[in-house]
Amino acid sequence: MRSILIAAFTISVATLGAQQPAAPPAPAGAPATASWTTTDDHQDMMRQLGITKLRPGPSGTETAPNAANYDESLANPFPVLPDPLTLKNGRKVTSADMWNKERRPEIVEEFEREVLGRVPKSVPKVTWTVTETARGMVGDKPTIGKVLVGRVDNSAYPGINVEIQMTVVTPADAKGPVPVMMMFGGGRNIPGGTPPPAPPGRGGRAGAPPAGAAPPAGAGAAAAQRAGAPPAGPAPNAAPPAPSDPPATQQLIAAGWGYAQINPTSVQADNGAGLTKGIIGLVNKGQPRKPDDWGSLRAWGWGASRGLDYLETDNTVDAKRVGIEGVSRYGKAALVTMAFDQRFAVVLIGSSGEGGAKLHRRNFGEAVENLTGQGEYHWMAGNFMKYGAAEASFGSKNAGDIPVDAHQLLALCAPRLTFISYGVPEKGDAKWLDQQGSFMAGVAAGPVFRLLGAKEDLGASDDYTQEKMPAVNVSLMDGHLAWRQHDGGHTDGPNWKYFIPWASNLLKYTPK
Repeated sequence: MRSILIAAFTISVATLGAQQPAAPPAPAGAPATASWTTTDDHQDMMRQLGITKLRPGPSGTETAPNAANYDESLANPFPVLPDPLTLKNGRKVTSADMWNKERRPEIVEEFEREVLGRVPKSVPKVTWTVTETARGMVGDKPTIGKVLVGRVDNSAYPGINVEIQMTVVTPADAKGPVPVMMMFGGGRNIPGGTPPPAPPGRGGRAGAPPAGAAPPAGAGAAAAQRAGAPPAGPAPNAAPPAPSDPPATQQLIAAGWGYAQINPTSVQADNGAGLTKGIIGLVNKGQPRKPDDWGSLRAWGWGASRGLDYLETDNTVDAKRVGIEGVSRYGKAALVTMAFDQRFAVVLIGSSGEGGAKLHRRNFGEAVENLTGQGEYHWMAGNFMKYGAAEASFGSKNAGDIPVDAHQLLALCAPRLTFISYGVPEKGDAKWLDQQGSFMAGVAAGPVFRLLGAKEDLGASDDYTQEKMPAVNVSLMDGHLAWRQHDGGHTDGPNWKYFIPWASNLLKYTPK
């Protein structure tokens, strides 16, 4: 009977991964949940901000009339970055105490107000329930896995349900609590567990996306590398594929770590139409955002933090050694999570690009204007749209007007372990991501790591305008802020075999 109940519950939870369920009617006396399109929501935010025209973002197609810039000589129109170690009143930050009490709060405030949005103080409680436990194998190692659901208290607005999907897998033979890497993506399967069935009315293998559905950018190869999904079959007469590394999950378990997988879209949809639903919509009682309200990146980070709340209660997990990881848009989310929740000990930031580790002020590949358009604005606070404005009640603004930049987001991670990962354009980690711009951000964040007592060695100097990123497959991993560009594509897969021993060494972890 228990297995039947679990299976039935899994069916209802599994459907959340693809989209938020249709909300039931709003409670009596409350306004109905706004059923807006992305266009509706985007235009409403422009109205709130007094914007009448946005600049279009550059195109990733190099032959397009508005093609993105890839000329390094034109890439730095705003070469002077905000100094992470100078207070707004002009005083220099000279101690860890000044950083923690004065400068860090200033930077957090500007990111919350202008870039990523504020997490409301009224976000309701999450109650975690283990719905399944199973023993299984990852590679040749026995494991214990748990499927969890984090139900958000919706008593203040029953019209919206939010149930966070997460799994936790640890080595079965561990002699004590183990470090865990939390990864954005998945959150439904455990080794040896019950596979989630296909959504009702759809054929195909269990858990497959609907036919024709496009996964989020970076979700394909990256998610497969993490979760161990088999690659697509080779073309006829194709040469044998080159040997690949074991999936990240297998490498972690083999190294004595555990892993957690959390489904970000069970927290908040990855589109503008979903902003009146999910956790953002629940707190706003189904109504549109205000300009400084949180966007999806911050909501996904909030979900990961609630996952860490659970891990702190799990006696198989060393909660002081929990990390966060993601690729592409989820690489952005991993960086945001690490920056704002200081309980996370380590982060692996995969191919994060604009809105992640890439400098906003760089004119190379994806630009601020891409993040203010309808396709991506939902990741950010509404206020961020001001920096793509061509015509508005306040005039116009551009990337040079943003009070903070990506180097300061990286600095908020200091002195904890921060690993920036990229691949190469030839294999699909496009120039669009601006690997050099992310390396520059790392160099510019370095002084904060050193001030806080962490070792950092990304360049011979702190001159981010001159330092060039190292050659492909050359590691800069001697300190707490690390860089490695592998020779693969839009995935962090090839860097896990470097990341795990680096993190184990600096976290002083040896399996018992």
